[in-house]
Amino acid sequence: MTETNTYPGPLSGIRVLDFTRVLAGPAASLALADLGAEVFKIEPPGSGDETRGFPPVRDGESHYFLSINRGKKSIVVDLKAPEGLALVKELAAKCDIVVENYRPGVMDRLGLSYAVLSAINPGLIYCAISGYGQTGPLKDNPSFDIVLQAMSGALSVNGEMGQSPVKLGIPLGDLVGGINGPIAILAALHERNSTGKGRYIDVSLMDGLMGMLGYLAQLAFFTGEDPKSTGSQHQYLVPYGTFPAKDGSIVIACLTPGFWAHICRAIARPELSADPRYDSLEKRRDARGEVNGIVSAFTCEHSVQELVAIFTEHQVPHAPILGIIDALSQPQAVAREMVVEVEHRTLGRIPIVNRPVTFPGQPKPEAPPVLGQHTGEILRAVLDWPEERIAALRSAGVIG
Repeated sequence: MTETNTYPGPLSGIRVLDFTRVLAGPAASLALADLGAEVFKIEPPGSGDETRGFPPVRDGESHYFLSINRGKKSIVVDLKAPEGLALVKELAAKCDIVVENYRPGVMDRLGLSYAVLSAINPGLIYCAISGYGQTGPLKDNPSFDIVLQAMSGALSVNGEMGQSPVKLGIPLGDLVGGINGPIAILAALHERNSTGKGRYIDVSLMDGLMGMLGYLAQLAFFTGEDPKSTGSQHQYLVPYGTFPAKDGSIVIACLTPGFWAHICRAIARPELSADPRYDSLEKRRDARGEVNGIVSAFTCEHSVQELVAIFTEHQVPHAPILGIIDALSQPQAVAREMVVEVEHRTLGRIPIVNRPVTFPGQPKPEAPPVLGQHTGEILRAVLDWPEERIAALRSAGVIG
């Protein structure tokens, strides 16, 4: 297939009115932008999205904001001003999707509820993302990533054996909104093709994390007990986890019975694959300390680089533990173009992480916007406003 870098993406022509801020909501609208939708990010006058001020900051631009706002268009509007409210309602009539992640009730108080906007645009798909959802006793509580990890049960199974739980390094409690929100929105778009009607979507971040408990939840149902944290190890699979090397650590994952034989050959102990003490998943689990000790005795005598070569030769699932800089510059990431350079209005050429899902022919994403970068462009192109009207609202501080 010839790649021309002119394919805008499968959501080309879809417009998103984005009232999101911080992380969970912007992650959802980011996915839509990556798929080719035109995302109008509504930001308040002055500071804009709170993450624009999260340190470290370079030349007035925050690393945090840059990480989750590529490909969006920033429009500054004062939603508390009647003229600003009227403006976004006018935009809603021209958009396909609204995404917001305020606490339940905030959009109602602003006059931007689903009932109001769907009356203007019956085909509007309205996705509300919040910590606990729009119903339930916790719906009005503030939520942050670590709080959601704790409340969902996810934090309880993360950490070393016998030690206090630790939060996940990746803020999955928030990022789950960037997964479930777009899934629901795309389903609603498909439904609209048949019915012509929009849909209200209630996305709870805690629900999303609970949905990701997967087999751990079913294990709790089976046993009637809470699964325990096992660090990098697995509750039932052995050997599995991190093992010491001369100059660091390496990960080994014995996911299926067949890989045990591969590991035995790799560590120069082929006879162990048929040893009756270790010849089943259950036996290796019960002899966890012995099995891990045997593997560690081999790995600690070799460097990480030597182990990578050995385990690759013997088809053992493994990986060196890479830092983020090394991970983003490794040959596989380079081959997949997971880092691209874009031209930022303030910072010049900067590297950013590329789309995790891309389509042949899609050009690289646009740089994250500076505050209000596209205000005039959107009002002229989408609402067909004359320059005098734009200038008047800008002078009044309604737009920026």
